[in-house]
Amino acid sequence: MPGSRSYYVAMDEVVIRPAERADVSEIAAMCYLLWPAVSIEEHARDLMSMVPSELSGKLPASLLVAEQSSGRLVGFVQLGLRSHADGCNPAHHVGFIEGWYVASEYRRRKVGTRLIAAAEDWARSQNCIEMASDTWLDNVESQRAHEALGFEIVDRCVHYRKSL
Repeated sequence: MPGSRSYYVAMDEVVIRPAERADVSEIAAMCYLLWPAVSIEEHARDLMSMVPSELSGKLPASLLVAEQSSGRLVGFVQLGLRSHADGCNPAHHVGFIEGWYVASEYRRRKVGTRLIAAAEDWARSQNCIEMASDTWLDNVESQRAHEALGFEIVDRCVHYRKSL
Protein backbone atom coordinates (compact mmCIF):
# COMPACT_ATOMS: atom_id res chain seq x y z
CA MET A 1 0.00 0.00 0.00
CA PRO A 2 1.67 3.23 -1.11
CA GLY A 3 2.51 5.67 1.64
CA SER A 4 1.31 3.50 4.49
CA ARG A 5 2.82 1.11 6.92
CA SER A 6 2.18 -2.59 7.31
CA TYR A 7 -0.87 -3.61 9.32
CA TYR A 8 0.20 -7.08 10.36
CA VAL A 9 -1.20 -7.86 13.80
CA ALA A 10 -0.99 -11.45 14.98
CA MET A 11 -3.04 -12.61 17.97
CA ASP A 12 -5.11 -15.75 18.52
CA GLU A 13 -4.00 -17.09 15.12
CA VAL A 14 -5.64 -14.24 13.22
CA VAL A 15 -3.60 -11.76 11.18
CA ILE A 16 -4.84 -8.36 10.01
CA ARG A 17 -3.34 -7.47 6.64
CA PRO A 18 -4.05 -5.50 3.46
CA ALA A 19 -6.28 -7.33 1.00
CA GLU A 20 -4.80 -8.84 -2.14
CA ARG A 21 -6.39 -9.62 -5.50
CA ALA A 22 -6.65 -13.30 -4.52
CA ASP A 23 -8.86 -12.31 -1.55
CA VAL A 24 -11.56 -10.56 -3.56
CA SER A 25 -13.93 -13.53 -4.02
CA GLU A 26 -13.93 -14.32 -0.28
CA ILE A 27 -14.44 -10.66 0.64
CA ALA A 28 -17.22 -10.34 -1.94
CA ALA A 29 -19.03 -13.29 -0.30
CA MET A 30 -18.78 -11.52 3.08
CA CYS A 31 -20.00 -8.26 1.49
CA TYR A 32 -23.03 -10.16 0.21
CA LEU A 33 -23.84 -11.14 3.81
CA LEU A 34 -23.83 -7.42 4.71
CA TRP A 35 -25.49 -6.12 1.55
CA PRO A 36 -27.54 -8.90 -0.11
CA ALA A 37 -29.25 -6.52 -2.54
CA VAL A 38 -26.03 -6.58 -4.59
CA SER A 39 -24.74 -9.84 -6.11
CA ILE A 40 -21.43 -11.40 -5.12
CA GLU A 41 -20.17 -10.73 -8.65
CA GLU A 42 -21.02 -7.01 -8.39
CA HIS A 43 -19.31 -6.82 -4.99
CA ALA A 44 -16.22 -8.47 -6.49
CA ARG A 45 -16.10 -5.92 -9.33
CA ASP A 46 -16.37 -3.03 -6.86
CA LEU A 47 -13.71 -4.50 -4.58
CA MET A 48 -11.15 -4.86 -7.37
CA SER A 49 -10.69 -1.09 -7.35
CA MET A 50 -9.58 -1.29 -3.73
CA VAL A 51 -6.80 -3.88 -3.98
CA PRO A 52 -3.37 -2.25 -4.00
CA SER A 53 -2.46 -3.00 -7.62
CA GLU A 54 -5.63 -1.25 -8.81
CA LEU A 55 -5.42 1.98 -6.80
CA SER A 56 -4.72 4.93 -9.04
CA GLY A 57 -6.02 8.45 -9.24
CA LYS A 58 -8.71 8.00 -6.59
CA LEU A 59 -9.14 9.26 -3.09
CA PRO A 60 -7.15 7.09 -0.72
CA ALA A 61 -8.93 3.89 0.26
CA SER A 62 -7.94 0.69 1.96
CA LEU A 63 -9.27 -2.82 2.31
CA LEU A 64 -7.98 -4.84 5.26
CA VAL A 65 -8.73 -8.47 6.02
CA ALA A 66 -8.60 -10.74 9.06
CA GLU A 67 -7.01 -14.02 8.06
CA GLN A 68 -7.17 -17.15 10.20
CA SER A 69 -4.00 -19.31 10.37
CA SER A 70 -5.59 -21.81 7.94
CA GLY A 71 -5.75 -19.06 5.31
CA ARG A 72 -9.50 -18.53 5.61
CA LEU A 73 -10.63 -14.90 5.72
CA VAL A 74 -12.85 -14.27 8.75
CA GLY A 75 -13.45 -10.55 8.42
CA PHE A 76 -12.70 -7.33 6.61
CA VAL A 77 -12.91 -3.58 6.94
CA GLN A 78 -13.33 -1.35 3.90
CA LEU A 79 -12.08 2.20 4.39
CA GLY A 80 -12.32 5.46 2.57
CA LEU A 81 -11.29 9.04 3.01
CA ARG A 82 -14.14 11.55 3.06
CA SER A 83 -14.07 15.32 2.94
CA HIS A 84 -16.59 15.40 5.81
CA ALA A 85 -18.83 13.21 7.94
CA ASP A 86 -21.74 14.01 10.24
CA GLY A 87 -20.56 15.05 13.69
CA CYS A 88 -16.90 15.40 12.66
CA ASN A 89 -14.73 18.50 12.49
CA PRO A 90 -15.43 20.02 9.04
CA ALA A 91 -11.92 21.47 8.86
CA HIS A 92 -10.37 18.00 8.43
CA HIS A 93 -10.98 15.05 6.15
CA VAL A 94 -12.22 11.90 7.89
CA GLY A 95 -11.37 8.22 7.75
CA PHE A 96 -14.65 6.42 7.06
CA ILE A 97 -15.59 2.79 7.63
CA GLU A 98 -17.50 1.92 4.46
CA GLY A 99 -17.98 -1.71 5.46
CA TRP A 100 -17.01 -3.93 8.38
CA TYR A 101 -17.71 -7.62 8.80
CA VAL A 102 -16.54 -10.42 11.09
CA ALA A 103 -17.74 -14.02 10.65
CA SER A 104 -20.14 -14.93 13.46
CA GLU A 105 -17.86 -17.57 14.99
CA TYR A 106 -15.07 -14.95 15.32
CA ARG A 107 -17.19 -12.26 16.96
CA ARG A 108 -16.46 -11.40 20.57
CA ARG A 109 -12.89 -12.67 20.04
CA LYS A 110 -11.37 -9.20 19.40
CA VAL A 111 -11.12 -9.71 15.62
CA GLY A 112 -13.36 -6.69 14.99
CA THR A 113 -11.40 -4.68 17.55
CA ARG A 114 -8.15 -5.46 15.73
CA LEU A 115 -9.65 -4.65 12.34
CA ILE A 116 -10.80 -1.25 13.63
CA ALA A 117 -7.43 -0.57 15.32
CA ALA A 118 -5.72 -1.19 11.95
CA ALA A 119 -8.35 1.01 10.27
CA GLU A 120 -7.59 3.80 12.73
CA ASP A 121 -3.85 3.44 12.03
CA TRP A 122 -4.60 3.76 8.31
CA ALA A 123 -6.71 6.89 8.92
CA ARG A 124 -3.91 8.42 11.02
CA SER A 125 -1.48 7.70 8.16
CA GLN A 126 -3.81 9.82 5.99
CA ASN A 127 -3.55 12.67 8.55
CA CYS A 128 -7.08 12.14 9.83
CA ILE A 129 -7.95 13.16 13.37
CA GLU A 130 -11.33 11.38 13.41
CA MET A 131 -12.89 8.16 12.20
CA ALA A 132 -16.56 7.89 11.23
CA SER A 133 -18.96 5.15 10.31
CA ASP A 134 -22.65 4.44 9.97
CA THR A 135 -25.09 1.58 10.25
CA TRP A 136 -28.80 0.92 9.80
CA LEU A 137 -31.22 2.02 12.53
CA ASP A 138 -32.32 -1.58 13.11
CA ASN A 139 -28.79 -3.07 13.20
CA VAL A 140 -28.45 -3.10 16.98
CA GLU A 141 -25.54 -5.56 16.93
CA SER A 142 -23.49 -3.20 14.76
CA GLN A 143 -24.44 -0.22 16.92
CA ARG A 144 -23.25 -2.06 20.04
CA ALA A 145 -19.99 -3.07 18.35
CA HIS A 146 -19.31 0.54 17.31
CA GLU A 147 -20.11 1.89 20.76
CA ALA A 148 -17.94 -0.76 22.46
CA LEU A 149 -15.01 0.56 20.40
CA GLY A 150 -15.58 4.17 21.43
CA PHE A 151 -17.73 5.47 18.57
CA GLU A 152 -20.38 7.99 19.61
CA ILE A 153 -23.82 8.41 18.06
CA VAL A 154 -23.95 11.83 16.39
CA ASP A 155 -27.25 11.60 14.52
CA ARG A 156 -30.16 9.33 13.59
CA CYS A 157 -31.71 9.73 10.19
CA VAL A 158 -34.36 8.26 7.94
CA HIS A 159 -33.67 8.84 4.23
CA TYR A 160 -36.53 9.36 1.75
CA ARG A 161 -36.87 9.39 -2.02
CA LYS A 162 -39.73 10.01 -4.41
CA SER A 163 -39.87 9.16 -8.10
CA LEU A 164 -40.89 12.05 -10.34
